[in-house]
Amino acid sequence: MFNYNVRGENIEVTQAIRDYAEKKVQKLERFFTDVPDATAYVNLKVYSDKTAKAEVTIPLSFLVLRAEETSEDLYKSIDFVVDKLERQVRKYKTKINRKSRERGFEGLNPDTSAPEEPVSEDPELEIVRSKRVDLKPMDSEEAVLQMNMLGHDFFIYTDAETMEISIVYRRKDGRYGLLETSSL
Repeated sequence: MFNYNVRGENIEVTQAIRDYAEKKVQKLERFFTDVPDATAYVNLKVYSDKTAKAEVTIPLSFLVLRAEETSEDLYKSIDFVVDKLERQVRKYKTKINRKSRERGFEGLNPDTSAPEEPVSEDPELEIVRSKRVDLKPMDSEEAVLQMNMLGHDFFIYTDAETMEISIVYRRKDGRYGLLETSSL
């Protein structure tokens, strides 16, 4: 079900390491029944202080799974990151199941994308990276969950009730804020 893209930084990815990483990440497939050709990106890094980092990103149409772990052993890092991803999936599925029981499932899935930003000529205002995102209909609690799973400080989404674009963000005090938009 998953395709694998295993890369190494400061390490040669041997067939044994590749097989181990694929076997471990493959355990996550049991949580998904109808995921068409998702790609699991596994990035392995070894640092000069003899620590190893494993990063796994699995972009799905309804969710992006991402986690990273660092330890003194590459294989332990892979184990830890898969455990972390498994906890994320369980938490996400529990929350979605609870929400669908409370409100009933509404199969909303519009294909809305954020507009691309023009590149500025001023070097201080230069945009160095542009990214296109699909805005999924959800409530603010699910958006906070998605934001935390991605490890970001903000998350843009379509509010499922109003169908307007909203943004949740992590405040400096550790709590969350919500920006709601409205059409003029």
